[in-house]
Amino acid sequence: MYNLTEFPARTDLDKELAKTVSNILDKAIKEKGKASIAVSGGSTPKGFFSVLSQSDIDWSKVTITLADERWVPMDSDASNTRLVHENLLQNKAEKAKFFHLKQGDELTDETLIDLNVAASKTLLPLDVLILGMGEDGHTASLFPCSDEIKDGLDEKNDAVLMMVQPKTAPNQRISFTFSSLVTSKNIFLHSCGEGKKTVLTQALNGDDPFEMPIRAFLQHPSLNTQIFWAP
Repeated sequence: MYNLTEFPARTDLDKELAKTVSNILDKAIKEKGKASIAVSGGSTPKGFFSVLSQSDIDWSKVTITLADERWVPMDSDASNTRLVHENLLQNKAEKAKFFHLKQGDELTDETLIDLNVAASKTLLPLDVLILGMGEDGHTASLFPCSDEIKDGLDEKNDAVLMMVQPKTAPNQRISFTFSSLVTSKNIFLHSCGEGKKTVLTQALNGDDPFEMPIRAFLQHPSLNTQIFWAP
């Protein structure tokens, strides 16, 4: 299910989300000596990244990765890896480790197998997952238009990562599967703007995850997805 918290301004959201996430990471480090977090791309999380990067925790024990990535060069404007390096792996968070989803020039079957093994050993279960949401209700790179969406949302899928080729968006993608993301200990949906509020309302008022994949998180009976929204 879900819990919705609305903020009067994005700066308020950024501060509260950064505080909440840093506390979770700090607790995980103290309890087990390490912590992992997967974040999402786009322009929405930039302010949150900036505030979080200044949190006073032992970042050397934190591994950061992405919920999904476009298979593009790191210097591309479309690269989420570049976004994270320029906005989150800064200040105190510069000491954190980064798990690259995009490795090599081509997403081959062999590369995918190697990444699945490494992600399973290094990251899972994630201590924190920060999701975004597209206008079509996709999250990570679980696109309703893709041929891979059935496997992507299959809770019995034993793959950690998968290749996705959306039909309504550019670039081949690599994405964590729903079955791997659903094991995350703390799940947040970070969303801003009136347009996204409309999409969110539509997602909450329906129950078909294949139409809007974000519903797989919002309507799951044993999850508690924390929605942070600001205008």
